[in-house]
Formats: sequence, structure tokens, C-alpha cells
Amino acid sequence: MNSRPVTAADALPPLANGHANATPPLGRGSLSVVLPVYNERDNLESLDAEIRRVLHAMGRPCEIIYVDDCSTDDSFAVLQRLAAEGDSTIPTIAARLNRNYGQTAAMSAGFELARGEIILPLDADGQNDPADIPRLVERLERDGVDVVSGWRRQRRDKTITRVLPSRIANWMIGRASGVKLHDYGCTLKAYRACYLKQLRLYGDMHRFIPLYLGILGAKVVEQEVNHRPRRAGVSKYGPSRIFKVLFDLFLIRFMTRYQTKPMHFFGQTAQAFLTATGLVFVFMVALKYGLVAAAFGVDWSPTFIETPLPGLAATFFLGAVMSIFFGILAEILIRVRFESNDARPYALAEVIASASPTPTTLEPEPKPENCPLNRS
Repeated sequence: MNSRPVTAADALPPLANGHANATPPLGRGSLSVVLPVYNERDNLESLDAEIRRVLHAMGRPCEIIYVDDCSTDDSFAVLQRLAAEGDSTIPTIAARLNRNYGQTAAMSAGFELARGEIILPLDADGQNDPADIPRLVERLERDGVDVVSGWRRQRRDKTITRVLPSRIANWMIGRASGVKLHDYGCTLKAYRACYLKQLRLYGDMHRFIPLYLGILGAKVVEQEVNHRPRRAGVSKYGPSRIFKVLFDLFLIRFMTRYQTKPMHFFGQTAQAFLTATGLVFVFMVALKYGLVAAAFGVDWSPTFIETPLPGLAATFFLGAVMSIFFGILAEILIRVRFESNDARPYALAEVIASASPTPTTLEPEPKPENCPLNRS
């Protein structure tokens, strides 16, 4: 029997809106370097020169994509000049969002524009070292993984305002998701495009990309990378990031466990409410008929209206009913989402198909004499 292996790029379903195949690919082993930009005018030219030296040395088909998140300085003017004056061997794209959407939206736009088989996002502040790109690509291809996540073991940032919040956020994400990485916040990563283009990112979810790809079955590993001090400009992050991550974790917990079965989540909530209703009701009855007073040796047998227990039991019961209805609505929304977008709740990694049989022409079987189709 002949068999034909199908790569993940062939097996994974294309996006319904066609963005994944909107531009022709660059070729086998090609690279797309994506940089979200916001007010980094003074860092762009030197960083662009570094990236080009590294890509030239690698000798692969490649491109550089800058996505300006509506900077308020002259960043986009610099990007326009870099795109116009860049050498023809490394195509350069300078895109600009119509308003400031945030880093996640800028990265998502760059991913959609990317044509390479491997996509490598970098920060535009120059703290990610482009010299790490070859090592990330080599690890991705050598180990046969789908994501190589950069780990800034030696951070060159302020300890209180940057390093400590980042470590707390990484610990929280690892505990909640079960995918433990040392550095979720490092932008420098290497992704296989066939997986990355399956995602739709919202809010500030760029730091959770390895987690989302892990849900699709992608293999994720870590690689230590160099981290450099900022040479110009100011940081866009601070301690408030911890609270943003905390709020996002509730969504992450839901998405990783109940994305395609929300009724299980709301059903468990309803079960907790019903259990609480039963416990309150039993205690209320025991209190009414003196069982609690007898157990504690006090003379107190109040009526129902003298305690908040009936109202509390009714509230818990209504919470259970509402949870069930929320679960039904969530199930309907999930089905609408998948069916209207022709999306799938799974991703194929590989397909082995036998050789197609040679078509054989068969003579039609004669119909029985008494067959009604023989009658005129």
C-alpha cells in the first residue's frame, strides 16, 4: 500500500475568511519577522539594520513586517522610509492601524500579512536581540516543535516596575493554565505559521499565544534569549499589568477547559448553587423545629420570617436556575460561532492516505423482470 504523509500546513483547515491564504507564500523555510510599533522612532533604524544583517546571513526567503499602532511620534514616517529604501532581497511592509488598538491587534495584523512558513515577532524597542533569530529557527526545525518561546533569563529592566510584575504574571498564568513557561511576556518567539494563522486575538491576549496554540495541539518549548537594556524611548508597561493578567486568567481558564462545552461549566455552577440551597434549607428546618437549639443547649426556635435563611435559599435556587439557562445560551452561541464561520473545534496534525484506487467501469446489473422500472 502506498501512503502519502500530509504536513500540518496541509492538514490544518484554512480560515473561513480566507486571510490565511490571502497572499502567496515566500517559499519553503521562509521567515516573516513581525514588529508591532508604538512610539519607537529613535529605535527603528538601528534595529532594522540589525535584523537585515541577521536575515542576510541566514540566506532564506524572508520579509520584515512593521505594524504601527497609530504612533503619536514620527515612527510611521521612519517605517515608510525603511520600506522604500530597503534592499529588494528582503521585502519590507509598513502597515499602520487607523487608531491605537494595542499590541495584540498590531501583532494580529502583522500575522495576517505574513507570508513566511515561520513567523517571528519582535518588540520594536530594541530589547529583543535579532541575533537570537537563527537559534530559535534552528530549535524549531531541529526538534520538530511548533512554538519556541523566548525566555529572558537575565532581564535588563527595572526590578520593581518591570521584572517583579512579570514574574508574578508568569506564575499566575502557569498555575491557571497548566502550561508553565518562565516568560510568557517575551515577544521574541518562533511560530509555525500554519498554527498561528488559526488564531483570532482580542484584547491583550498576545501573551497567551503559546497557551492557545497548545490547545490546538502545538508542541511548545522554551529557549533562552538575550535581553538588552532599552536604548531610547520609554516603556509602555508597568505594575498595572498584573491586574490585567488577573482578569484575563478567568477567560483563559474558561477557554482552555470549556470552550466547546460551556454547559459543563455552568452546570457545575448550578450544582454548587443547588447544594448551597439544600444546606440552607436543612439548616432552616432544623432551626425551626428546635434541633439546633437542642444541639447547642439554648432555648431558641425562631420562625422562618425571623431569619434571612428563606431569602438566602431562594437566592441560591434562582442562581442555579439562571446558571442552567446561561449554559443553554452559551451552548447555542458556541454552535452559532463554529457553524457560521465554518470553524472546527479541532486541528489535524497529520493525515496518512492510501493511494487512490483505479476507477473500474462496472456493467449495470440487469433489473428483475417484474421490476416496476422496466415498465413503460
